[in-house]
Amino acid sequence: MLALLAAGVALAVAAGAQDVPAPGSRFVCTALPPEAVHAGCPLPAMPMQGGALSPEEELRAAVLQLRETVVQQKETLGAQREAIRELTGKLARCEGPAGGKAPGRAAAGKDTMGDLPRDPGHVVEQLSRSLQTLKDRLESLEHQLRVNVSNAALPGDFREVLQRRLGELERQLLRKVAELEDEKSLLHNETSAHRQKTESTLNALLQRVAELERGNSAFKSPDAFKVSLPLRTNYLYGKIKKTLPELYAFTICLWLRSSASPGIGTPFSYAVPGQANEIVLIEWGNNPIELLINDKVAQLPLFVSDGKWHHICVTWTTRDGMWEAFQDGEKLGTGENLAPWHPIKPGGVLILGQEQDTIGGRFDATQAFVGELSQFNIWDRVLRAQEIVNIANCSTNMPGNIIPWVDNNVDVFGGASKWPVETCEERLLDL
Repeated sequence: MLALLAAGVALAVAAGAQDVPAPGSRFVCTALPPEAVHAGCPLPAMPMQGGALSPEEELRAAVLQLRETVVQQKETLGAQREAIRELTGKLARCEGPAGGKAPGRAAAGKDTMGDLPRDPGHVVEQLSRSLQTLKDRLESLEHQLRVNVSNAALPGDFREVLQRRLGELERQLLRKVAELEDEKSLLHNETSAHRQKTESTLNALLQRVAELERGNSAFKSPDAFKVSLPLRTNYLYGKIKKTLPELYAFTICLWLRSSASPGIGTPFSYAVPGQANEIVLIEWGNNPIELLINDKVAQLPLFVSDGKWHHICVTWTTRDGMWEAFQDGEKLGTGENLAPWHPIKPGGVLILGQEQDTIGGRFDATQAFVGELSQFNIWDRVLRAQEIVNIANCSTNMPGNIIPWVDNNVDVFGGASKWPVETCEERLLDL
């Protein structure tokens, strides 16, 4: 019994000596599971910022987080390198004593290393690859950030370029419109100049022909001529050079011959500023001949469209607007209240053969006179009936004291012409 007790005490002392090894003598290495190794090196979590951010701000935040991660990885890598060097030293110390033991003991010590890599440099290589991967991701994110910033600025630049282009196109369009307007104006001016030149040339030729037919001499007497208006147009007309003074009464007489139908047109018209129909004698369409004074109308019982020469006289006075109408020396009509108390305004334009819508212009071809005119005279009083008879019978030559019928007082335009005539002799031929 005492022998067994002594043997137990000896074993306990021997076991206690084995559990407390001498300092710096040796280490017992024990294998660790893989999850324990990875759990010793946790990766820091990437902080996330809350709130709604723009894509550029999110990318910037991600880059900053990756940079912090790289720095932490570098620190972790340095710490792990130090740990690796320390573990390598300890491993060498573990493997040294194991080399002198029995083969069975050595095999057991080798198995205690478990899944630890035999080469510590392999761990460093893996960490280097991870670091390079993180650097590549960082560069990719920075490149993507620059691209996004460039794309965000592109629409503004594109709008500016587009606005400049549109402005240039608008200026080109305005220049083209201005050029077209200039060409239009130039064409209009050339057309008007060509028309005036043609009209002037035609008038010169007609005057030359008239001179040749007259034997290169003047009319037999200053009033021995007629104005011929052969076509119903808006450009054949005659113009009296003199104008009228202010009148409170008048007598207008003329010889005319026309066979135009319907209506002979307008033998004469007098227009003043503000009133184109100051004095007008007109037969338009199927209407009777009308006398207009200050645009007031009186119908005259005259019939002259038979192709023969007729002597026409109209008288008027501002007192009560009294008027009279004579044909071939015979009074055919009278009336009153034609523009009473209205004085005839001075300074107007007197036209033969056309009705004026404005002073001296805007003729209407449908109202043009077609035929021949002669002995157009105006007096500033109402002639007596016997005086009108004497003029119509060619027994008296009495020119108008306001507008006399003389060659140098009448101009013709647009193809109208002046011909020598003896009205009374031609009238006898019509009988």
